[in-house]
Amino acid sequence: MDLPFSHSSSIYIITLILLLCKGTAGATFTLINRCSYTVWPGILSNAGSDRLDTTGFELPTGGSRSFQAPPNWSGRFWGRTGCTFDPNTSQGSCATGDCGSNQLECNGAGAKPPATLAEFTVSSSTQDFYDVSLVDGYNIPMIVDANGGSGTCLSTGCVTDLNQQCPAELRAGNGAACKSACEAFGKPEYCCNGAYGSPDTCKPSVYSEIFKAACPRSYSYAYDDPTSTFTCTGADYTITFCPSSTSQKSARDTPPTSSTGTANGSETGTGEDPVPVPMGINSSWLPNFVTGDSSKTLSASALHTTLISSTTLYLSLFLLYS
Repeated sequence: MDLPFSHSSSIYIITLILLLCKGTAGATFTLINRCSYTVWPGILSNAGSDRLDTTGFELPTGGSRSFQAPPNWSGRFWGRTGCTFDPNTSQGSCATGDCGSNQLECNGAGAKPPATLAEFTVSSSTQDFYDVSLVDGYNIPMIVDANGGSGTCLSTGCVTDLNQQCPAELRAGNGAACKSACEAFGKPEYCCNGAYGSPDTCKPSVYSEIFKAACPRSYSYAYDDPTSTFTCTGADYTITFCPSSTSQKSARDTPPTSSTGTANGSETGTGEDPVPVPMGINSSWLPNFVTGDSSKTLSASALHTTLISSTTLYLSLFLLYS
C-alpha cells in the first residue's frame, strides 16, 4: 500500500504534534462592554479550577478583553458597577457586584448580591454547561453567546433592565440593583433550603416569576434548571454587558422546555481563516473543515482538539508504513 508521505511532510507533522501537545486549550472567553458606563468585571474560578489571567479589571465603554481558560475550567463572571478605585493602590469598592476584596482584583472572592452571574462548566472532551443566573439578584443586563461549537449552543441572558421593573421591596442601592426574594426576606420558601430544599417543595414565587417573565432563559430561582441551563461542545464564549438589540431578541425568545433535548447540530462561524495545509501533503483524508473545504468553522478549542487527533493519526500511519 503506497501512501503519499514525504520526508518534508513527516517533519511538518512531527513539529505540529509537538506544538499542539503542549496542552489542550480550553475555551476562550471574551467580555464586551456595550453599556454607556464603565463596568468592572469580576471573575471567580470554582474550587479545583485554576484562576484566569485576572480576577477583576476595568472595562470601559466599547472595550473588550479575552481570556484563555485551561481545560476543564469552571467558574463565573459578573459585572461590577459604580466602582471607585485608587489609581495608585487599586484599592476601592463598587456600588453593585462588589467582591469585598477592597481591590480591583477580587482575589478569589465572589460577588456580593445582588448581581447578574454568567456561570460555566467547560469540558475538554464532552459538552459544556452554561447559564445566566438571577438567583443572587440582578444588577446589569448580560448575554452569553456560544461561538463555533456544536450542539444546541443557544444564547442566554437577561437583557431587560430589571432595575426599572424591580418591586420596591427588592430594590437595592437606590435602584442600582434588584435583590432576589431570598436575599430580601431570607425565608426558606424563597431560598430553597430547610423544608423547601428540593425541587418538589421549592416552587417559583411571585418574585421569581417577575424575573422569569422578563428574562425567560435565565435562572430565576434555585431549581429553575430545565429552561435555564444550556449546553454546547467545543465552543468559545462571548459575554456582553448591555447587549445590542440584535442580541436582545435571541435572549428574549421563549426557552426550550429542557436543556438536555436533542442537539440540532448548528454551528456558529468564528470568522477565523481555514487552517493551511503545507504543500506536499495529500489532504484528502483530512476533515474538510481543516482544509477549508467546509462552509463551517470551528472554535479555537474545538479546532485544537481536532488537529491533535488528525495529526496523531497521520503520524501513526507514517510510522506504520515507512
